[in-house]
Amino acid sequence: MLKDYLKLHFIVLLWGFTAILGKLLTVPPVELVFWRTLLAATGLAVLLVARRMPWRVSGGQAARLLAVGALVAAHWITFFLAARLSSVSVCLAGLATLALWTSLLEPLLLWRRVRGYEVGLGLITMVGLYLVSQAELDQLLGLGVAVLSAGLSALFSVLNSKLIKTHPPLRLTFYEMLGACLSIALFFPIYSQYFTQGQGLQLAWRGYDWLWLLLLAGVCTVYAFSTSVELMKRISPFAVNLTINLEPVYGISMAAAIYWLHTKGLLNAPQFNGERMSTGFYIGTLLIVLSVLIHPLVARLMKDKEPDLEPAMPV
Repeated sequence: MLKDYLKLHFIVLLWGFTAILGKLLTVPPVELVFWRTLLAATGLAVLLVARRMPWRVSGGQAARLLAVGALVAAHWITFFLAARLSSVSVCLAGLATLALWTSLLEPLLLWRRVRGYEVGLGLITMVGLYLVSQAELDQLLGLGVAVLSAGLSALFSVLNSKLIKTHPPLRLTFYEMLGACLSIALFFPIYSQYFTQGQGLQLAWRGYDWLWLLLLAGVCTVYAFSTSVELMKRISPFAVNLTINLEPVYGISMAAAIYWLHTKGLLNAPQFNGERMSTGFYIGTLLIVLSVLIHPLVARLMKDKEPDLEPAMPV
């Protein structure tokens, strides 16, 4: 069990590392997510064949899975865009509002009652978000895009909670990655004409982009997700979700460590010059993270039955 828990924390560490990879990559966010989903779909297809798992679904089910995949693409594009518009720390602070979004969307989409403790924790999150925004006024746009990305992720999680009941996780994720890739490919003509400022698509890899993309798609997506599925067979959903909530903590800590190494001349990483944050930012982020960590503990204490939601797609 100790080995399983250590492996779970390592996987969450990998998911927290995705924002740093997004900062290192030179490929624009839309093209970046296209490559990530294409490589991830290919890797998942190989896993399905290697494990001799059935992958065929009906036309109607395939359409639903591909449509949810388009939502995943929107989530990831806004996530990586937020990392470009602000610092990694601000981006992850905004993403930590996922639990707040989920508490708002679940009653609307799953027709369950509003829980009082979720409202209270949501208010704490809002206070934390206000402190972060006031402390980093020059990064408000990036923070806003990150909060939007968290909302898209929460919507994906709620919709996935229904789909996971009828599809094995690997097959489900394969179709969603395929849907994300296809939706971006269909969006390319509009994107290249109206959103690239005349530069067109920038699909070419430069420098170490090949390495960062392979890490992002192969290690942080295919390996991390397939391993997490195996761990969920032996670790309770409560423990898994509680650990996944540490993703912003790990990500912000890694970004701060990279910034420190850069300032000491031990690492050349000018992309992380903006990682020095004010005290208000850390107080606000602490409130957000505490509300996220407290949520499953209070839910268990209240003995309130939670829907069996799949964790949000790792970022």
